[in-house]
Amino acid sequence: MPQQPIKLKILDKAGHTLLTAPAAARVELVYTNRYKRGDRIALEIGTPGQYCVVQFEDTMPPALVFVQKREINFAIPFGAQAAVYSPKSFAGACHIVRARLAAPQEIAARRNLAFNPYDAHGDTGFYPHASANVETRGEAVFAARNAIDGVYLNTAHGEWPYQSWGINRDPQAALTLDFGRRVILDELRLTLRADFPHDSWWTAATVRFDDGSAETLALQKRAEPQAFAIPPRTVTALTLCALQKAEDESPFPALTQLEAFGREAEPPQA
Repeated sequence: MPQQPIKLKILDKAGHTLLTAPAAARVELVYTNRYKRGDRIALEIGTPGQYCVVQFEDTMPPALVFVQKREINFAIPFGAQAAVYSPKSFAGACHIVRARLAAPQEIAARRNLAFNPYDAHGDTGFYPHASANVETRGEAVFAARNAIDGVYLNTAHGEWPYQSWGINRDPQAALTLDFGRRVILDELRLTLRADFPHDSWWTAATVRFDDGSAETLALQKRAEPQAFAIPPRTVTALTLCALQKAEDESPFPALTQLEAFGREAEPPQA
């Protein structure tokens, strides 16, 4: 089956195209201007439901994402929204933006299916996507998307590179990770924020899967990732909830990273 071409564009606040390139299976743009508020990167695909490797900012790593819509948009961050990115990201007057169709072997490989440093609030149209019922003070540095951005530094808080998911002291806090399609999971890894003694930690957490199953994870006070092998199950989403805070003086447990390892349930044929 021939590959469908994709297209990258950079648009301004009014929707005017600032730069584009001919559609192809692999597209790169070199934008030689400073970004302005309201600018966005748009990725168009010929057929919705494709796997793409995107790199919307050249100081950040590429990510393999599942694109569910015909067009997705990534808003260039400014102000408080930029606090979760390196000061070098989206800065200056020369930017390389890349996207390509993922190879079948990349899609079929076992990997961390939660990784997406380009995730954002709302219906982004591409996955994985993290959301939560609470984020501390609504600040970007405590947003759910920080838990899947691949940044593991966790000995401080409140600014890049120490962004995290903060729960605003809410015992009912829950984070949902949506994969946008069926995947088979066999391992979870949690990296707790470890800015001790400012931080507390969770002694246990429950992961509920949309197939109706659940796992309770016993957690420790440690900065390193904590890995949990689980019986393989086919799901489209999971929710981290029932977070049990340790009995200590700090009221501030938080999550730095959530990883979900496994494979696609229906990988494309090579």
